[in-house]
Amino acid sequence: MFNQEFSVNDDIIYLNHAAVSPWPKRTAQAVQRFAIENMTQGTKNYAVWEKQESLLREQLRDLLNAPAATDIALLKNTSEALSVVAYGLTWQRGDNIVITNQEFPSNRIVWESLQNQGVTVRQADISNDPESSLFALVDEQTRLIAVSAVQYASGLRMDLAKIGSFCQENKILFCVDAIQSLGALQFDVQAIHADFVMADGHKWMLGPEGLAVFYCKAERREQLHLKQYGWHNVENQRNYEAKTWTVAASARRFECGSPNMLGIHALSASLSLLHEVGMPTVEEIVKDNTRYLIEALAQSAEIEILSPLEANRYAGIVTFRHQRVETSALFHQLLERGIACAERGGGVRFSPHFYTERDQLERAVEYVMGA
Repeated sequence: MFNQEFSVNDDIIYLNHAAVSPWPKRTAQAVQRFAIENMTQGTKNYAVWEKQESLLREQLRDLLNAPAATDIALLKNTSEALSVVAYGLTWQRGDNIVITNQEFPSNRIVWESLQNQGVTVRQADISNDPESSLFALVDEQTRLIAVSAVQYASGLRMDLAKIGSFCQENKILFCVDAIQSLGALQFDVQAIHADFVMADGHKWMLGPEGLAVFYCKAERREQLHLKQYGWHNVENQRNYEAKTWTVAASARRFECGSPNMLGIHALSASLSLLHEVGMPTVEEIVKDNTRYLIEALAQSAEIEILSPLEANRYAGIVTFRHQRVETSALFHQLLERGIACAERGGGVRFSPHFYTERDQLERAVEYVMGA
């Protein structure tokens, strides 16, 4: 029933949601309506568009279980949000940041770029006991722990609640890149004691590129010094004649200019589908698809599963390699057969979503076995 919202060509098995997702029908229709409205009426209904923006903030608040919509900022991408944190905080020479050795470059480079301020980055090897490995690198000068909720290559799911509790007990800031989790798994910023969470909308949230959510805990907002200013991130933003101004008290302070209204309409439509299905159902199916792929691929002695095998450690990503067929060759063979996937972490990465049909997974497994 879920795949009625998706129109991916019949000759494509789409297993690449960890990269970029196809849009649901309703999202494409929302973009079409918005484009026609722009073409025929311009900004006549801008007040209605602003209501859509407010709705999106509330949808994202609900998805994250944030205390209030005022905790939600709409930025361009995950990297921008990470930079807001990295260059908003005041650092002291000798400070250190702890990350993992499996992070996507966005959640590594931004912290490494602080080295000219005397900040060092410590990378924990999380191949065994991930959380304890992180904690082992912490000392009195550790200011922040930054991790991906789910690692992009291996699909390893971090115990965010455990890390968040550790950070809270040790007065360390906790920053979560949730791009491989939000929209696939249930998420609760309050339960994990997160200070900052960010995620693009174009992966598991089924939205467009160019729009991301940035959650900032209310008591942390004043700790992030702004590097960009404009008409949009001040109080009384519609008073264009005002000669004095103050920065917005809400997370809108991180949005210096005009909103991406096209992206707002699109992402809001995508999230409405996730809401209708329900995140508990989405998570259950995503994890069931993952379990199926792991068990089916593991039946072959020639396939090595690189993703975690424990149910509490996997999410929507299954990465594997063939003992006989070189990874790049297998990846291209699968592409030629219409299986959209990725080459990551030394293997081929499958990442199906909740609407992916079981027969598609079976066919993908058959292709791998027959390679």
